[in-house]
Amino acid sequence: MTDVLGLFEGFEERLLERRGIRLRYFAGGTGPPLLLVHGFGGSAWNFSELAPLLAVGRRLLIPDLPGHGGSTALAAAPNLAAYADPLAALCREEGAVPVDAVGHSLGGSVAVRLAVRHPGLVGRLVLAAAAGISSGTRVAEAFLTTFGLVQPGRLAARRPEAVAHSSFLRRLVFPRFSVADDRALSDRAILGLLSGPALHTDVLAAARPLVQEDPRPDLDRLTAPVLCLWGACDEQVPMQDAFDYARRLRAPLRTIAGCGHLLIAERPDACAHAIEDFLGRPLPRRAGGRTVAP
Repeated sequence: MTDVLGLFEGFEERLLERRGIRLRYFAGGTGPPLLLVHGFGGSAWNFSELAPLLAVGRRLLIPDLPGHGGSTALAAAPNLAAYADPLAALCREEGAVPVDAVGHSLGGSVAVRLAVRHPGLVGRLVLAAAAGISSGTRVAEAFLTTFGLVQPGRLAARRPEAVAHSSFLRRLVFPRFSVADDRALSDRAILGLLSGPALHTDVLAAARPLVQEDPRPDLDRLTAPVLCLWGACDEQVPMQDAFDYARRLRAPLRTIAGCGHLLIAERPDACAHAIEDFLGRPLPRRAGGRTVAP
């Protein structure tokens, strides 16, 4: 299969059948494996600008989470493990163990669950504006539920080119709650962000476990080295969450100035630099809550 939008040139679109669901993902590049996990209401195409930068010297695996994009919905999604386990199967199917991982927003929470449930599978982990800590507030619950029911991206997905070429529509579709500066989004980034919602089958199912599961009690079980990467102007997942993740994991925190929640699309160059700087280091291990050199 091929990527009909051409957003992942040189990548192959693949399908994995597992326990009644079909997981769509893109594979491309050569080198150490790297898994990219998108956020709530997104799709693999969210990485349309970041993926080419990371594919130089790396083998990328970029899935649509169940119910998102071209992946079918789960029969039941009682917890985030239901989203993490298919990713583990994907990595094993591709022979990508251990795999480094970058998780954005919901994808960060899923990646944490993946690393905790499958010790040794995740080598290093980048939490990019990871959701989970403040997702249990009533405000967050209302937003996620409303977003999952209404799916406003479906309307914008009908005319992504019009959104890209209109300053008014850019501001309307990508407000400060999403990005710090809508003008920083390339036309390609907008196409990547808006193309997934047209295919979604069930994003609301992911909202419930995201709201109900607090990742903090499990963070002590995470042995993979972690980098926390945040947009300094993120109004959706606040910097306080970044500080909390970094403190509990004793992990470095890097912020991108003038950047909002959709940092992987708004500033892919800065994200790629931070990710490569982290992944390029010798692989340390966390022991007893401390990061130690190999």
